[in-house]
Amino acid sequence: MTFSPHSRRLALMLGLSSLALAPTMQAVAAPRAASAAAPAPLSSLVSAVDIPYEQFTLKNGLRVIVHTDRKAPVVGVSIWYHVGSRFEPAGKTGFAHLFEHLMFYGSENADGPFFGRLEDIGATDWNGTTWFDRTNYFETVPTGALDRALFLESDRMGHLLGAVTQTKLDTQRGVVQNEKRMGENEPYGLVEYAQLAAMLPEGHPYRHSTIGSMADLNAASLADVQTWFKTHYGPNNAVLVLAGDIDVPTAKAKVEKWFGNIPAGPAPQDVDATVPTLDKDVEKVMHDNVAATRLYRNWIVPGVNSDDLTQLDLAMSVFGGLGSSRLDNILVRGEKVAVAAKASIQPFEKLSIAEITVDVKPGQDAAAVGRRLDQLLADYLAKGPTADEVQRAATAQLSGTIGGLEKVGGFSGKAVTLAEGAVYSNDPAKYKKDLAAYAAATPQSVSEAARKWLSRPVFRLTVAPGERSAEDNALAGNATHRPAYFRDPKKPAPIAATPPPPTKVAEPGIEPVKDLEFPTVEHAKLKNGIPIVFARRATVPVVRVSVSFDAGNAADDKAKLGTAGLTAALLDEGTTTRSSIQIAEEQERLGASISAGNGMDATNVGLYALKPNLDASLGLLADVIRNPAFAPAEVERLRGQVLTRIAAEKTEPMPIAQRLLPPLLYGQAHPYGIPFTGSGTESGVKAVTRADLVAFHDKWLRPDNATIFVTGDTTLADVMPLLEKRFGDWKAPKAAKGTKLFRMDRMMRPSRIILVDKPQSPQSMILAGLLTNKAGTDNPVTLLTANEVLGGSSTSRLIMDLRETKGWAYYAGSALPGVKETIPLLVYAPVQTDKTGESIIAARKDIGDFLTARGTTEAERNQTINSQILSLPGSFETSSDLLGAMMRNRMLGRPDDYYETLPGVYRAMTAADLDKAAREAIDPARLIWVVVGDAKLVKPQLDAVGLPVEMGTLAD
Repeated sequence: MTFSPHSRRLALMLGLSSLALAPTMQAVAAPRAASAAAPAPLSSLVSAVDIPYEQFTLKNGLRVIVHTDRKAPVVGVSIWYHVGSRFEPAGKTGFAHLFEHLMFYGSENADGPFFGRLEDIGATDWNGTTWFDRTNYFETVPTGALDRALFLESDRMGHLLGAVTQTKLDTQRGVVQNEKRMGENEPYGLVEYAQLAAMLPEGHPYRHSTIGSMADLNAASLADVQTWFKTHYGPNNAVLVLAGDIDVPTAKAKVEKWFGNIPAGPAPQDVDATVPTLDKDVEKVMHDNVAATRLYRNWIVPGVNSDDLTQLDLAMSVFGGLGSSRLDNILVRGEKVAVAAKASIQPFEKLSIAEITVDVKPGQDAAAVGRRLDQLLADYLAKGPTADEVQRAATAQLSGTIGGLEKVGGFSGKAVTLAEGAVYSNDPAKYKKDLAAYAAATPQSVSEAARKWLSRPVFRLTVAPGERSAEDNALAGNATHRPAYFRDPKKPAPIAATPPPPTKVAEPGIEPVKDLEFPTVEHAKLKNGIPIVFARRATVPVVRVSVSFDAGNAADDKAKLGTAGLTAALLDEGTTTRSSIQIAEEQERLGASISAGNGMDATNVGLYALKPNLDASLGLLADVIRNPAFAPAEVERLRGQVLTRIAAEKTEPMPIAQRLLPPLLYGQAHPYGIPFTGSGTESGVKAVTRADLVAFHDKWLRPDNATIFVTGDTTLADVMPLLEKRFGDWKAPKAAKGTKLFRMDRMMRPSRIILVDKPQSPQSMILAGLLTNKAGTDNPVTLLTANEVLGGSSTSRLIMDLRETKGWAYYAGSALPGVKETIPLLVYAPVQTDKTGESIIAARKDIGDFLTARGTTEAERNQTINSQILSLPGSFETSSDLLGAMMRNRMLGRPDDYYETLPGVYRAMTAADLDKAAREAIDPARLIWVVVGDAKLVKPQLDAVGLPVEMGTLAD
């Protein structure tokens, strides 16, 4: 389950990651760009956002909201309980989130983890999250599996307690505590605790973090579980949203069937919360293992139902949220004293947190940068934003909302939008009022809100490089840091009241689910030969374009690693006719977004555009790709940012391992034998010249090395003239096109453990790898399916052992990244420090058993195949999903109907086929293990594993 300060943000995915530098703009003037077409008015954007719905309420108080969207045979199910950490009494911190975990581990009529049950019916976008004001559970399921999904949700709402045992409670306590350690192990991982303690008074319901304290988590009892469930999880404290391939009569019948007999719980009791103001400015300095000093400015501001919040959100966007924000223009691009700056609002029901952050450029005086920040804020509050800034900020907000509503479910789709409005504001259509407020905002309304709330006393926090203090560690509530399963043997376990006998409910079957119907893929060519690959998806008025080049990190200059990443990062930092600021402002006016980055095998320059503004947006995209200026001042600024990023990666557990492991697997001469983070090396980035960047662009980012992919609300006939106008006359440079040499050296790479010392780590990051005998172009679908059983799914062998059985990790698993050439198997697990050695022993045994005596069971085969087939319709719901699928197919040489043929391929697989594919491709004796943790605590454990142990460093 996901616990995140940003509940709509998807969790980190492990793989061969692409370089993702934040967009930055230059402050230097450039020749004036040709005037662009006028963007669509804000009023037309607001009218484009609509989620028609009907609602009804059962006799037991369950509120149900239904939205019909027939674009795909799936239904988004989202159930929100109006309870979160704000409702926790003293001594019970972290309990709402702990209970969310327990809700995933079986109910009276569906015992055992829900993960397998959800995967078995092809659920996508499924998870549960807890935050201060609510707990939600959501999944998108094939229409034929809706009854099964509603049965599962109703059974844990009405029939949970008989399935909750002391063993389950102890296990999930351990999982949550490892989740807590994982967050605190990251750079700046203690900041939230310091912010809440400084800005909110003792006893305030928002003062403690949602993850809670170790002591309170250890104290949670079965009696607590029963009380919490009976108090907060009644149908009259919940909102259920069904969005997608469903209508109201069908919804009424199904919801009444599954939820109608659940008795109402106690009347919900709100926990009110004031919006406090500090008596005076508060300043605090913390130290942490960070690459750059980060300055924070925080205020407590009103919650989501205040008219001031939309105006304040726009004020923060103008100051530090837009690509052309005041802070970026002045501190990052102009004065070059910071490498990043951001201003935003974190909204909650009763209050919100306004936050400004500035990452000080290494070598600069942080105190002086802080004074400059405060001076800029004072000037901004005095003078306010311009009309153009307000309009750009509002357009960006509206455009982002339109794009997010392409999904019916998930973290940010239609179901979540309706549920959030119903729970927080008693109005599912609250989003409409907010968007209208954004569109109607003026410089005066934005200025008034900003002065009203940001002129109050401020919390100034500085997090500087150094060792964490005992005082700061204590903020996390870890003073009583007992083992996850601690219970004093001298005291009997608390006796919970005996729950009522379970009400037997039969689990429904699944109605027939049609196989995936992939949209028709059309092909064309521009007059200069650039291939065009197109598929239509007209759900929302947006178009996505990706100009993809056969380059990527594998094309990087081995002598100057980081050239590829720096080239991509500089594309939107100015062209021969537009300055970087002009590029940023034009995107904001159009509601467009351009992003450039590298995967391992391709460099992609993407465009998200509103349909009415497509032509002008394509003009901007073409200029960025074809005419980058690589201005010397911008090269130096971006070089500094990349070097800071590399330094930051060396403070983060997973990036440390991702930097160290690849050369050990592939050797340094192989195109993949480079840091998987894509940022390069310090020496390489320092050595890159402007001439190198121009040469890389000429060699790789050229029309005879490009393919243009398009999806969205247009047709091939309509988009071809626009693409021809922007790209059809693009000629290849005289320089030879780049090629990559994939050749393995003959060096021996014996299995061993490399330990990287990260003092004060509350957790160890384990990342292991080996090279399989398969390439991505081999289309090893049987091997990929076998990996689902080993470590690729939420019910895989690795996660069920390390997380669910032993409780040593928050997550664990294995991955086969989708690269074009030799595929590595990666095994990963962040584990509690005192179980590092045992975790490696356990993982080695799990892998060895899977490849020998305990191969795939028939039950595992059936669940995996069902999941793969039934999840396909929900996997291609959006234009972004389609774009990614089309790009993968072309890169790996697969036909356009590849995904439509997969169900037949899956059905033909046997358990023996899965075992054969895994055993042929994976030699567990070749696994190389990287461990990032506190060496003085971890090294003695690793010595007992039975593999050679070396100390590793990240010198470059």
